[in-house]
Amino acid sequence: MSTLKIFHKKKILLVFLLCAAMLVGLVGRLGYLMLFQSEYYHKKATDLHERERDIKAARGRILDVNGTVLADNQPVCTVSVVHNQLKDKKEVIHVLTEELELPGEQVRKRVEKVSALERIRTNVPKETGDKIREYNLPGVKVDEDFKRYYPYGTLASRVLGFTGSDNQGIIGLEAEYEEVLKGTNGKILTLTDARGVELSDAGESRQEAVPGKDLIISLDRNIQEYAEQAALKVMEEKQAEKVSILLMNPRNGEIYACVNVPEFDLNHPFDLGEMDTSGLSEQEIQDARNQMWRNGCINDTYEPGSVFKIITMSAGLEEGVVHPSDSFYCPGYCIVEDRRIRCHKVGGHGSEDFVHGAMNSCNPVFITVGLRLGIDAYYRYFQQFGLLKKTGIDLPGEAGTIMHKKENMGLVELATVSFGQSFQVTPVQLAATVSSLINGGRRVTPHFGIQVRDRDGALLKVLEYPLGERILSEETSETVRGILKEVVSAGSGKNAAIEGYSIGGKTATSETIPRSAHRYISSFLGFTPAENPTVLGICVIHNPQGVYYGGTVAAPVIRDIFANILPYLGVERTETVSTETEAGEENLA
Repeated sequence: MSTLKIFHKKKILLVFLLCAAMLVGLVGRLGYLMLFQSEYYHKKATDLHERERDIKAARGRILDVNGTVLADNQPVCTVSVVHNQLKDKKEVIHVLTEELELPGEQVRKRVEKVSALERIRTNVPKETGDKIREYNLPGVKVDEDFKRYYPYGTLASRVLGFTGSDNQGIIGLEAEYEEVLKGTNGKILTLTDARGVELSDAGESRQEAVPGKDLIISLDRNIQEYAEQAALKVMEEKQAEKVSILLMNPRNGEIYACVNVPEFDLNHPFDLGEMDTSGLSEQEIQDARNQMWRNGCINDTYEPGSVFKIITMSAGLEEGVVHPSDSFYCPGYCIVEDRRIRCHKVGGHGSEDFVHGAMNSCNPVFITVGLRLGIDAYYRYFQQFGLLKKTGIDLPGEAGTIMHKKENMGLVELATVSFGQSFQVTPVQLAATVSSLINGGRRVTPHFGIQVRDRDGALLKVLEYPLGERILSEETSETVRGILKEVVSAGSGKNAAIEGYSIGGKTATSETIPRSAHRYISSFLGFTPAENPTVLGICVIHNPQGVYYGGTVAAPVIRDIFANILPYLGVERTETVSTETEAGEENLA
């Protein structure tokens, strides 16, 4: 019996100890929570009785180099309802249907939806939002918001880009500089009871929004507008599919204008204009939008044609395999292995030195230079000039060069590449590379962004793009500039000559694949002053009708643009230019 009593006592003692241990643990846990976690649980308790609504931050503006605002904000409102606070749902439905011009059934479903906060409509004009506030309807919230606004509509649409409904950048500079332009949203905090009903005497607290920073870009609105007008004019005259124009400073890579016509309306970026979308699927419509938003200067490659002879010229002169006075003979073709590669002049140019070969845009001359270089050396210069890398321009979606692999490159491929065929580059890559070859031989990074400022105009950051590695000697760069000056003053680029200005450049006419389609791309790249360039321009015209030669179609476009913008940029006339060709014929390659 005593044994049984001892057992029960031990059992009771064990239970007591366990209970004591649990009590000590609970007290310890309570003490820990009160001493070390009190702030955390106080916040949690507050959150249960606090309703949070965002105050949208104003997005930073985009301004051109002269301070003209290209992307701004318009004050708008967001109208929402708090289900627990609604007192007269019928009146709310009626007012919101009338003022917001929405279908009644759509408004009814959202008003009657049981949710903490149901958004009825965003981007409501401020005047409409103010009017809804005056109704003083319980449960209806009208909060301030901002909508992106582009004062110049279609201007530089593919450069600037646009934002979505959440005010986040989708394409262009809006996307590239999202971290600079976006602000920090604020909050409106209101106290509620356990049912989620706001306490009328508690008021509300605010955490103010912080606006985004302003982006200053190198693009000049006046130059951009004129370049767009010039592009539209030639597109209409030649019934071309599209026209791209890029104007930049070859010394530092700053871009003055980037044109891709037809442009689209930034304030209505999802509108496909006159395109018939009936019968198209949603995916097909979106594909059409994606195509409309593409920046041809950055996102698309093309076969450059004879403009690329500038690269072959630079490599050959630098390597020492050709000199300006070297003699050549053009019978109208050049035989490489088993291929007969013709010159644009069927009868040939006859005897000519290298300078006149460039002036005549003679294919056999540049094929010869390419073959003298050889595959290894040519490919080395291709890499050295940066053509196999992207330029690093501050826009998303830059395309890379499409080039033969070295191991797949034979003499025929080398020959065609030497005069700009059988591979593809972007206009911005060609412009950046030629800029580097004529500026003294330093690689530049094409770019738009130059400064970041606050809303008051105070400078926060200078965006720097220092000159890159040397890719060409200063001596060769000077020689190249001199030859390209002759191309314009008395050669195939004579239609780009302007009285009083020294201009260098190169024409091109390339045929798209398949060759049987007889679709051409006309282009011209020019720069001025030829001795020390400060402006470089490239014009690419896709599928012009009728006469399609680059010297006839594209060169006059750059000439007219230069004639108008050079005085504006402070480039003075310095010399008299003769526009007569020595050969007495119009070379248009």
